[in-house]
Amino acid sequence: MTLPAALALPLTAAVSRRAADDRSPASSLLQLEDVLSIPVPESNAENEAADQAIAEGQFLARQDRWDTLEKRIAEVDLARDATPGGTSIADLIAYGARADVINAVDHALMAGLPLTERVTLEGIMSLERVRLEFGRSPVLSTVVALAHLDIAWACRRNSARGAAHGKGALSPRATAHHARAGEILSMLPDTCSAHPFHQAARCALYSGGGPAAPRQIADDYIDLIQMAPGNPRHLRALGTHLAEQDHEGLSALDLEARRVAALVESDWGAAGYTWVYFDALARSDAACARLDVDFFLEGVGDIVARAPNQDRVNLLSAYCSIVLKPDPKADPEARRVRNRIAEAANWLIRDHLRELNPLIWAHAGAGFDNDAQVSSARTFAERGRADALRAIADLFRDDIEAGHRVVFTPEGPRVTPG
Repeated sequence: MTLPAALALPLTAAVSRRAADDRSPASSLLQLEDVLSIPVPESNAENEAADQAIAEGQFLARQDRWDTLEKRIAEVDLARDATPGGTSIADLIAYGARADVINAVDHALMAGLPLTERVTLEGIMSLERVRLEFGRSPVLSTVVALAHLDIAWACRRNSARGAAHGKGALSPRATAHHARAGEILSMLPDTCSAHPFHQAARCALYSGGGPAAPRQIADDYIDLIQMAPGNPRHLRALGTHLAEQDHEGLSALDLEARRVAALVESDWGAAGYTWVYFDALARSDAACARLDVDFFLEGVGDIVARAPNQDRVNLLSAYCSIVLKPDPKADPEARRVRNRIAEAANWLIRDHLRELNPLIWAHAGAGFDNDAQVSSARTFAERGRADALRAIADLFRDDIEAGHRVVFTPEGPRVTPG
């Protein structure tokens, strides 16, 4: 499943190459399974809730039931409905409503069609017409603005991959769609800022939108986080967008991370600090230099203590085991910081991991880039599973080399005779 650009998180350069490599890890996977056993559920509550919300939005859009869609988004936004992991149901329904349009554009760009072709214009123009037919309603206006942001993201993504007509042809289109999204959102009534659905869209404008004042970015995100403190995506996106502002943004990063930590302490303990730094730390050596490592690790512990679901444990374990792997080209201080945090994988896996979510590990291998190009979803998941088993086997290396087998149970890992 491809998430909307508004929710997408950055692709770190150190691991981006993994997304393009679709070689099957089947042989190494079989060898690891001989010495390591861990349950892999077919689904979980988070995926089911997200899939259901996206399917609802897609169904209503395909049936042209835009009035019902508008009411549903407004209803769940007002109720602050979210998945077990904190993702907004309103955001997911809105994504489903525009998914057909975005997927058509993305596929056309990957096939090399210019944005002037009918297939790449028809969908977004139909959404624009729906917006006009419903009197430029705030909800549908925001859906259309998000569609423009998704298309802008698709243009940048395909330009970077060398698809379509190259960067020179797609960059102006990305800029135009981004500008159109900003234009639509600027027309919303001031009262919309009190609703997380609309405020999240406004914050999404910072994604790929060029230079912006770090304090303005932080203030806009603080307004959003106050309305939806349980959604870690907003906290992570704040850190990402600050880091994108180079020196000025990085200088503000620690202050804003502490500001957020104080704001969400009742929900997350110290983890507000951790979430803000989460992606910035992986992509920026300069962010490492400013990090309070003890505070960050305290937040990792609070995430597990306050939201002890296996998706989060998988996320943190994969982050420490894969995303923060030492990069010989990194600054020595950055390597030291990342290595110290990566050591948390030991207690995360030994004390808290009970089951495996291969897709989380696969996305970690792609830098948590929700739009990583994947030619085979099955191979992508297999790669994630193999990466996870390798990381776990490395922790239990002494036991495995002694001829033992590691079996994960609901009570934790058990070392048994081989």
